[in-house]
Amino acid sequence: MFDRMLFATSASATCDDAARVAFELSRKNHSKLNVFHVFGLPSRGFGLTYQDVRTGEANEVDDNLVSLVKEEMQQYYEKQAKDHPSCVFETATGVPHTEILRKARKEDADLIIMGAHTRPEDVGAMRHRLIAGSTMQKVAKSARCPVLIVSRPCVTCWSYFANIVVATDLSKASDYAFQFARNVAKEIGCKLHLFHCVDLEGQEQGQGYIEAQVAAAEKKINDKYVANMGDFDNYTVTIREGSPHVEVLKFARESKADLIVMAHHTKDIDPEQALLGTTVEQVVLRSACPVLSVNHPDKVDVSPYGPPQK
Repeated sequence: MFDRMLFATSASATCDDAARVAFELSRKNHSKLNVFHVFGLPSRGFGLTYQDVRTGEANEVDDNLVSLVKEEMQQYYEKQAKDHPSCVFETATGVPHTEILRKARKEDADLIIMGAHTRPEDVGAMRHRLIAGSTMQKVAKSARCPVLIVSRPCVTCWSYFANIVVATDLSKASDYAFQFARNVAKEIGCKLHLFHCVDLEGQEQGQGYIEAQVAAAEKKINDKYVANMGDFDNYTVTIREGSPHVEVLKFARESKADLIVMAHHTKDIDPEQALLGTTVEQVVLRSACPVLSVNHPDKVDVSPYGPPQK
């Protein structure tokens, strides 16, 4: 399914969970895995000095330093890469999200894998939102391929996934998320759970209004998604009302989800101009399983079914 994977890492313990998933997915899919680390920010234009992302110290960039950083990466991931001949280690200096996106385009990556944050903060802390909203948010916003975000240990691997939840807000971007999730579920033979939450956050509405919204959502789901299942019949459809991120997480637990697939923003606007949707951000930070963010139709359609009908 994926020929070329890009694992964007800080080469530290905060990316260990993502690393396990990256190496396992690549091994199971017999894919080329590019382990990529951006280790500094240029301090003077295109000068040869950089500010270390982790320490903040200014250093001179030379071939010896680049070789040393790459060697440290190889040592850090030595165990995972031992039986992985297609694994390539590369480094760069620059703005992390810019270099990750540039590398993904250059390698024509089918999938980007990364952690949700770069420092070991408490997930519930307010300051954690800023960490999760930096590199990960910017990569998810502009990536032309799906982005798999791993924030906690994953006890399953791609080939053994049994339950995939695709959480849709019925937007165009969510159509791409559905398309991807349906194709993956069919290919690996697992169950697909279509989920939609009628957003009642901050609203006080009567039962009649809620029932009308649920009925309208059910019709859209049938027209957009169920009608485009092709010969794939291993799926469920669930509609609830409430706070979207809370309901997504609750449903994922109930359905024993191994993967949550979502569009990375929640409105029908140009994805290049969109910020990471609050719902997706909250799901990423709190999900017990990996969350896959889909932004563009590129790298999504791997089946003959094609995109959902309008």
